[in-house]
Amino acid sequence: MRAQIVFMFSGQGSHYHQMGRALFDQQVVFRDWMERLDIIAREMLGRSVVEHLYREENRPSAPFDNTLLTHPAIFMVEYSLARVLVDAGVSPTGVLGASLGEFTSLAVADALDYDSALRAVIRQAEHVESHCPAGGMIAILADPGLYQREPGLFENCDLVSVNLESHFVIAGQRQGIARALAILKQLGASFQVLPVSQGFHSSAMNPAAPVYRQFLRDLTLRPPRIRFASCVEGELLQEVPSDYLWQAARGPILFREAVKALVRADTICLDLGPGGTLANFIKHDRSFGSTLPAVSIMTRFGADLRNLENALDIIRRATTKTLPS
Repeated sequence: MRAQIVFMFSGQGSHYHQMGRALFDQQVVFRDWMERLDIIAREMLGRSVVEHLYREENRPSAPFDNTLLTHPAIFMVEYSLARVLVDAGVSPTGVLGASLGEFTSLAVADALDYDSALRAVIRQAEHVESHCPAGGMIAILADPGLYQREPGLFENCDLVSVNLESHFVIAGQRQGIARALAILKQLGASFQVLPVSQGFHSSAMNPAAPVYRQFLRDLTLRPPRIRFASCVEGELLQEVPSDYLWQAARGPILFREAVKALVRADTICLDLGPGGTLANFIKHDRSFGSTLPAVSIMTRFGADLRNLENALDIIRRATTKTLPS
């Protein structure tokens, strides 16, 4: 039995200006796909996502929370990197997308055309910006049980993801997020405010539901052609419901459950998200053990090309070696 290859795609909060810049500058397949996708983005937005993303004055540390730009930018860099790997002969046996990464996961699994996926990404951003109140998300390094033990701490915020035994995310409207931040600071808790302007996966998304669900009715979703792990359901799906992409924005993220449903002992998990977030979750989750390889390629530290070659080398060695069945 040969090693299985899983592509993983992260969502909002993992992004930053200049993500994938070295790949764009020096990797022909990546650049070609970014430019192809940017044509669709220009048509819908009236501006270039690529030009904004790689503008010299936009440093990686600069604020980047305009959903109309971050939504398509995340999809574009993830899908383009996936095409680089496929072009290099890497065929995934499974995919997993968290939150916005569900769009990329569906496109790579051929359950959705890439152009339709990008249009749905942008349309979601437009509806969220138009109908939903301003909000935010906070990643907290603490026992998720804190959310239940201290209900006053997270008043008007929802628990939207439990990624590790000591890492969870809350989301909500701006007032609730501000209150939670003040109390977290008083407690001396470790946390990170995610670079988003909306409370994704929380009740703050509800106002966009009618109009986005109406849009999704005209979207054709096919059965995935490879194993598709859903972070909406926390299990493998053979059919994708018509409103799935709404649930991917509104429902909680069941990342750990999806990983456990998809991976086996002979699986290599490739994180194709901008920041290696999902690979880090796997590496630090004791329930997965220490033998599950999780490899990231894009980082904030400019090592994307070296990381790509390292990932390809790991895959070559694993797929040319017959593993015990």
